[in-house]
Amino acid sequence: MSEVHEQLPAVIAKIGKTLAIKPSYFVTHPSELKIVQSLSDPELRDLVREHGWRFVRRVGGHQIEFYNDAGVAYRPL
Repeated sequence: MSEVHEQLPAVIAKIGKTLAIKPSYFVTHPSELKIVQSLSDPELRDLVREHGWRFVRRVGGHQIEFYNDAGVAYRPL
């Protein structure tokens, strides 16, 4: 496992903690961005689906936004 992938759980935890209290999290710090960008698109899609998030790449890939996915959180009665 590469060093970048070893740091992924810490970035995931930071995103999760932020999304628990805020509606979005913007990954702009170079070290965090490197970790998230090391994931392939299918890996990133699986990761966000697993956590009930969604993501949007912005500014030519220099920023990735994470949001809670309301569609996942919504459970009809």
